[in-house]
Amino acid sequence: MSAPVGIFGGTFDPIHFGHLRAAFELSELVGLRKVLFIPAADPPHRGPPLLDARTRLELVRAALEDEADFEVDDRELRRPGPSYTVLTLEELRAEFGLQQSLVLLLGMDAFLGLPGWHRWQALLGLAHIAVAHRPGARPEFPDELAALVATRGTTLADDLRQAPAGRILIHPGTQLDISSTDLRAALRGGRDPRYLMPEPVRRMILATGIYALSRDAGE
Repeated sequence: MSAPVGIFGGTFDPIHFGHLRAAFELSELVGLRKVLFIPAADPPHRGPPLLDARTRLELVRAALEDEADFEVDDRELRRPGPSYTVLTLEELRAEFGLQQSLVLLLGMDAFLGLPGWHRWQALLGLAHIAVAHRPGARPEFPDELAALVATRGTTLADDLRQAPAGRILIHPGTQLDISSTDLRAALRGGRDPRYLMPEPVRRMILATGIYALSRDAGE
C-alpha cells in the first residue's frame, strides 16, 4: 500500500500559519505523501465566507506555492451545491481506488461538530480521520462521537498506513493561537498580519485591500 494521502478542507478565509502547521505536523506523524488543500466553495455548516471562493482559492495557491508536499485542489469550486465533505471523499475514493489510504485532517473544533455534518457516519468508510488538538486539553465529546472514538480510535499512526480507512487518531500538536476570525478583524482595523500567515498571502491581501472594508455576516 502506498503512503497515505491527506485531505485538508476548510473555508480558508484567510489561510494562515495555524492551518499550515497543523497540516505539517499531522503529515509528519502519519507519513503522508501529500496533502490536498480543498477550499470549500459553499460551506454548509457555517455562515457564508467573507471572500468569494475564487479569491480564497487564490490565497491558498499563494500560501502553498513553495510547498512541494502540499497541493491545491479546486474540486469543491467546480462542483455545484453545498461543499459536503462526504461527496469530496467519495470522489477521491473513486479516483485513488479502494486500497489507497486517505486521511481527513481536522482541527478539534471541526471534529467536535462532526455529528452535524451531512452523512457524517459515512466518513470513516471512506477515510481515516486525524485530529489536531491543543496539548493538555480534555475535549468533551458528544455521546455519539465518544462511542466512535472508543471503537475506532487509535494512538498508532501506523494503523492509518495499514488500512485504507476507518480509524481515528487524535494528536496533541503545536497549537498556534491564530484564527481567521481574528485575522479578519485585525485587517479591518488596519493592523498588519505579518508573521501570522505566509508572506505571499499577506502581500496579496494588503495589496488588494480585500478585507479592509468587508464585514462579517454575523456583525
